[in-house]
Amino acid sequence: MFSLLTEKLEDAFRKLRGLGKISESNIADAMKDIRMALLEADVDFKVTKDLIEAVKQRALGEEVLRTVSPGQMIVKIFHDELTKILGSDATELNPAPTQRILMVGLNGAGKTTTSAKLAGWLKKQGRRPLLIALDLYRPAAITQLQVLGQQLGVPVCVPAQGETDPVKATRAALKWLEEQGGGVAIFDTAGRQEVDDELLAELRQVRDLVRPDETLLVADAATGQQAVSVAAKFHETVTITGLVMTKLDGDARGGALLSMRQVTGCPVKFLGVGEKVDQLEVFHPDRMAQRILGMGDVVSLVEKAAEEIDEKEAMSMMRRFEENKFDFNDFLKQLKFMKRLGPLEGILGMLPGMGALKNMPGVDDKKLKHTEAIILSMTPKERSNPDVLNGSRRKRIAGGAGRPVMEVNQLVQQYEMMRKLMGNKGMMAALAGGMMGGGGPGGMPGMGGLPGMGGMGGLPGMMKGGAPKSKLLRKLNPGGGGGKPKLPKGFRF
Repeated sequence: MFSLLTEKLEDAFRKLRGLGKISESNIADAMKDIRMALLEADVDFKVTKDLIEAVKQRALGEEVLRTVSPGQMIVKIFHDELTKILGSDATELNPAPTQRILMVGLNGAGKTTTSAKLAGWLKKQGRRPLLIALDLYRPAAITQLQVLGQQLGVPVCVPAQGETDPVKATRAALKWLEEQGGGVAIFDTAGRQEVDDELLAELRQVRDLVRPDETLLVADAATGQQAVSVAAKFHETVTITGLVMTKLDGDARGGALLSMRQVTGCPVKFLGVGEKVDQLEVFHPDRMAQRILGMGDVVSLVEKAAEEIDEKEAMSMMRRFEENKFDFNDFLKQLKFMKRLGPLEGILGMLPGMGALKNMPGVDDKKLKHTEAIILSMTPKERSNPDVLNGSRRKRIAGGAGRPVMEVNQLVQQYEMMRKLMGNKGMMAALAGGMMGGGGPGGMPGMGGLPGMGGMGGLPGMMKGGAPKSKLLRKLNPGGGGGKPKLPKGFRF
């Protein structure tokens, strides 16, 4: 997501490197490249035009500081204007304990999955979510919502057998809602292949009955140039209060996000970043602007890592590092932790200067799966005591994992190298920092040798404001961390 736009923007800004001053001519050249990058990413023409004009006017009127190059100044201006379009601050849902949320959108945008994700997110916030199925045209959607609700432990209201009238189904759902005694009700409505009068009339009736506190438009990030007309039509009909962009883990160009936000004036509230029910993120405009500009989004990665880490397990692993008892069981725990953080491409996109690595051969989630398969093919004895891995054992492991013996040998070599490093007192401390939060040497096994990609990816040092709260983070980083810079050191011109 946004990888193509990010690459093209970086190319455009790179041309400004070394310029002594900002002039109309060099600004015009840079803006031309930026305009093409935005249009190719499916950003609406008017939105692109307004953004380019705002950047140009500010750039020509800015006094460049002696310590900042013209290129850096334009990046800063572009970042600020992009953040304005995306929304100045994160806008979360109404915190009221009892409210109604209407989910609308086209077919295939992911309304049903997003409804369940939102229920899971609300549950984590200590709220009481309730799911209501109102998609009468797609029976599979009702079944899907029931299954997801059961997984989450969330009550689900389904329409009566054979019900075809959405108005009657809505009235029955509202009666069920009263019997539940309060909570945050999420109404999953029907979609269409395209916006038509029948859909809009039906949605208007449902909206009038539900009287929602929030009306969220769920939109596929790959919507493209159609995004503007879709958003405008829904907003005109049911007055949407927020946007949820889905499938940001795919290869969509992403222009729909910028276009819909600017056209409707409604904030983007959530991002769907995967298929799992926990892969929903609160949208932060400034962080997204940094991600688009290739600056990464370390803060979001830190927050996600902090949610996933098991502190007792991490402390236990730290002790094993200190005692030089690291084995393949620890490797396996690290791999599973990385998988919980989400797709590898998304993780790399959050790290400053690491976005380009996404296109390197071997840097993908399949490599992680292959490594995990090899370790799982080992017996408990082999995982805890890798010294017994002779040639015949390695051949058996390769057969069980369905991988070449060469990959087993490479993994064992990586393990032996890491064990030697741990035998060195100074290197052991650095490696422990890399696995738990310092981005140390070596890289995560089975990930194509990515440097500094051990477990936590810099968790403690990136925590905002003050010392870390947990014992583990205090041990790793007793002084605490500061805020994020507007232009990271690694972003040079």
